[in-house]
Amino acid sequence: MALLQIHSPPPSTTILSPILSFHSPPPLHFSIPYSNLKYHQQNLLHSTSSTTKNTPFSLSTLPRKLLCQPPRGKYVREDYLVKKLSAEEVQELVKGERSVPLIIDFYATWCGPCILMAQELEMLAVEYENNALIVKVDTDYEYEFARDMQVRGLPTLFFISPDPSKDAIRTEGLIPIQMMRDIIDNEM
Repeated sequence: MALLQIHSPPPSTTILSPILSFHSPPPLHFSIPYSNLKYHQQNLLHSTSSTTKNTPFSLSTLPRKLLCQPPRGKYVREDYLVKKLSAEEVQELVKGERSVPLIIDFYATWCGPCILMAQELEMLAVEYENNALIVKVDTDYEYEFARDMQVRGLPTLFFISPDPSKDAIRTEGLIPIQMMRDIIDNEM
């Protein structure tokens, strides 16, 4: 009767079969400065972990966390005619009765063209003080509302007529003040 005894091999030895074995070479050591190291991180867009469901990927499914708080209304002061509103307030304005056109500006405080557009919208609000209502929505705080309104670029303006039979007009990017005047005067 033969007695079979199995020993675990040392870490540098790999057993291919009961007869053949080989020794791996000793590990090489490199000296790399810490600043030159690059790390590989898992891409969340193409994750195939077992915890994911069979639903399409959406940015709204990931938790949203701001890295820092954006500046508080640097370009929206209390004495300005263009007021910053929440998503609920804007929805109430759109659904409610109005006798003047509603212009909704989707902006961000870090957006350069949005800052230029804010100056033009304030001049427009002074010019059309009783003939148009201009409001702003900060996309950093109201990102779900901006997503629902399909805001892809900033600034985005929506011109909504008081007549419900007319379609809303949407513009994206910095537009001249004369174009805004033409839309308000001719299309609303």
